[in-house]
Amino acid sequence: MNSIKHFIYDYLIQAGMDENWAKNLNMLALLIGFLIVVYILDLIIRKIIRSISHRIAERSKTNFDDILVANKMPRNLAHIIPLLITYEAVPVIFFDFPYFEALAEKGIEVLAIVLTLWIIRSLLQTFRDYFKTLENLKDKPIDSYIQVFMIFAWIFGIAAIVAIITEITFLKFITTMGAASAIIILIFKDTILGFVASIQVSINDMVRIGDWVSFEKYGADGDVTEINLATVKVQNWDKTITTIPTYALISDSFKNWRGMMDSGGRRIKRSLNIKINSVRHLTESDVQRMKQVQLISKYLSSRQALIDEYNLKSGADKTLLINGRNLTNLGVFRKYIQTYVEAHSAINKEMTIMTRQLAPTSTGIPLEIYAFSSDKRWKNYEYIMADIFDHVIASVHEFDLELFEYPNDSNFRKA
Repeated sequence: MNSIKHFIYDYLIQAGMDENWAKNLNMLALLIGFLIVVYILDLIIRKIIRSISHRIAERSKTNFDDILVANKMPRNLAHIIPLLITYEAVPVIFFDFPYFEALAEKGIEVLAIVLTLWIIRSLLQTFRDYFKTLENLKDKPIDSYIQVFMIFAWIFGIAAIVAIITEITFLKFITTMGAASAIIILIFKDTILGFVASIQVSINDMVRIGDWVSFEKYGADGDVTEINLATVKVQNWDKTITTIPTYALISDSFKNWRGMMDSGGRRIKRSLNIKINSVRHLTESDVQRMKQVQLISKYLSSRQALIDEYNLKSGADKTLLINGRNLTNLGVFRKYIQTYVEAHSAINKEMTIMTRQLAPTSTGIPLEIYAFSSDKRWKNYEYIMADIFDHVIASVHEFDLELFEYPNDSNFRKA
């Protein structure tokens, strides 16, 4: 390159050009020519490395190298050789211009740092994508850890760039930045909180990617699709996306449905409100009529026999139903619901099945069904629950009971 430089310079001097102008044009010609050559060299090296990396990726059994190529790692590495050649050529091109030489060397050092950060980013993104393909790491917040490493890399990179530009030693610059740590902490407060939250979420296994969570404060109810340093993305059931700060997972209360999904069933917990004035004792004719209901026929026979035996021994005067022991329409209806739910094919028989009476309220007596459906899928779960309550609501009148509802137009018309 020195010979080319001297040739151009001698030619310009022989052409009668002023010495200063000859130096300027010589430097400009060398710079333009060298940039064109380096650009072409960069293209050639990039194509060669890309071709070699593609062949290696196709032949290897692991998919790590495929992900490495997809994240442009070979392309970034290809820039190293042209950058080193450029750094070596700067003293030759700017031999007569020490100011521009120093400026160019600083610029190349800055580019070297940026290129290093690109390489680190490509490598970290490769690890992120590769870890997500591993079955035991799919539900871990890998994005959070990668972002933390990148933040530290960019902090050190920017510090090194500033140190080069200002000609301050790197160690001195870091020491100076330490004095401004309070401001840095204030600026990166959310990032620091998110980092701490990510670690706690991971260690305590609070949330995984794919978990169904309900977060009332942020209006989130759906599957977790992404956990990163700053946010957690939840795809709601209406397909909207809710973004929640990561640190909110440890500072606020939310519901994770993973326990239900991992269990043998999904809970059904719903009640009917029975009008209090429709509850009464059953007469003998009522019992005989209700024995026609097959699910509770045996129960009524055995239960009535025990009651009759008790009333006979105690000498209860049965001219009034209130004396002695008696069956009630509400109690028989509760037993019917219990038997019906236990026999339902979609209910998990190994989990709790219960029909219970809650405390009376101003809207009647709540009669609650507590059970677990075998099918946990939302659509099927809703169908099973509706199927049970369709039958139960339609059966109420068979027991001379009434469901509570607030007065409406039809009530007034009947009145």
